[in-house]
Amino acid sequence: MSTYVLVPGFWLGAWAWEKVTGPLREAGHDVRPVTLTGLGDRVHLAGPEVDLETHIQDIVNTVVFADLTEVILVAHSGAGAPVTGAADRIPERVARIVYVDSGPMVDGMSQLDLQEPEWRAFVERRVTERGEGVHYPFPSWEEHERAGAGLEGLGQAEREWLAARATPQPYGTMTQPLMLKGGADELPKTLVTCSFPLEQVHAMIASGHPFFAALAGPEWSFVAVPTGHWPMVSRPRETAAALAALAG
Repeated sequence: MSTYVLVPGFWLGAWAWEKVTGPLREAGHDVRPVTLTGLGDRVHLAGPEVDLETHIQDIVNTVVFADLTEVILVAHSGAGAPVTGAADRIPERVARIVYVDSGPMVDGMSQLDLQEPEWRAFVERRVTERGEGVHYPFPSWEEHERAGAGLEGLGQAEREWLAARATPQPYGTMTQPLMLKGGADELPKTLVTCSFPLEQVHAMIASGHPFFAALAGPEWSFVAVPTGHWPMVSRPRETAAALAALAG
């Protein structure tokens, strides 16, 4: 049996994992999906004070207060930053970091730093016009596609289910830089590729692409679940199987 802590990406709560938690628990694993502060059923805690540090501490507290060890810590999409930060704080409790259509953040960078100038301007404008300067509302599906988030596997029912439950992303989680001390550098790590073919990922690593260069180390392994950007919804059983295969 392994212990999984599942952290959802932007706009999502623990609810986003509900089709994955069942198969993992049926296989005998301890599964703990997380809702980060200001999202999902904790949306009432949203405010300008919620930042990346808040979400890092959410994850650390989930692990420490339950006295979890040998944790397989899973990040979907935008959860890559807080998961990387949490693993850096408590590496002794983490067995493996898994990035699901996500990736590790670079020390000193923020989520907003990763955006192309045009999309960064869009985000800043949307936060100002519709998010009162402190929230990034859930984009339309057309806007998601323009940002490069694949929608494969999401029919109308799945899109309505996601959009109905999504809550605005606290903007401070996107603008605060991630500060690391190297605590998680040597931990085993796995990239679950979904939107990008595995061959393309390896090609970008080999080319020295700045966002993929960190994946060249011996601590990395790779798994493909070909689908769109929300595999826990579009291919939940395959996602669960990919995670279960990483159990100790």
